[in-house]
Amino acid sequence: MKILVPLKRVPDPDTKIRLKPDGTGVETDGVKFSVNPFDAIALEEALRLEEKLGEMDIVVVSIGGEASIEQLRVGLAMGAQRALLIKTGAALDSLAVAKILAAVYQREQPDFVLMGKQAIDDDANQTGQMLAALLGIGQATFVSRLELVEQRTRARCARETDAGLESITVKLPAIITADLRLNEPRYVSLPGIMKAKKKPLEELELEALGVAAVARTTVLHYEAPPSRQAGVRVPTVEALVDKLKNEAKVI
Repeated sequence: MKILVPLKRVPDPDTKIRLKPDGTGVETDGVKFSVNPFDAIALEEALRLEEKLGEMDIVVVSIGGEASIEQLRVGLAMGAQRALLIKTGAALDSLAVAKILAAVYQREQPDFVLMGKQAIDDDANQTGQMLAALLGIGQATFVSRLELVEQRTRARCARETDAGLESITVKLPAIITADLRLNEPRYVSLPGIMKAKKKPLEELELEALGVAAVARTTVLHYEAPPSRQAGVRVPTVEALVDKLKNEAKVI
């Protein structure tokens, strides 16, 4: 069984984000990058399935420049068997990424794709859905519990909703996107790092896939959120109600 796990290079969650003075993007100098946390959860689940069901071919793929090799090495160190880098310096939106992943899917022919539900840099939460639509296969999104059933031909997935836990069974191949509570990713060990150096990492130019992946959306300007005002103490309930009514305008 083969599982394809996309990994995106994003600013580390603990890194303080700074915008460029002209608002055209994010300052990357001195910024630490890491694997998108939701993608790390997806990879962890693939590794747990392998530990439970036996040997699998887990392939991690990333789209970007040479710097993305660092994140692929992390995926290999966690336990993935192979890595694939689709090299491009172009700015891509969700649809362009989905088209590239669709071409990778056709090339690799995995049993299913297990990916994060969203990336923390843009929070778009649509690549997985677009990928399923482009491939014409089923999907299960925001999965917080995953089990392969019926001789590994179907995936039983559960996700949290306002009404409780919703459970569906999707026929494989399918696109499955991981939610935060699916698992907690393992730490990369030193032996894992050493093994990762010997694992295959293939680099492929975007043109070699034969995909015309062009972003259809353009971000015109970035703007930092307004600074939060300091809190104040009020002496009475009446003063609190007055501020909520006349200043906050919430009542």
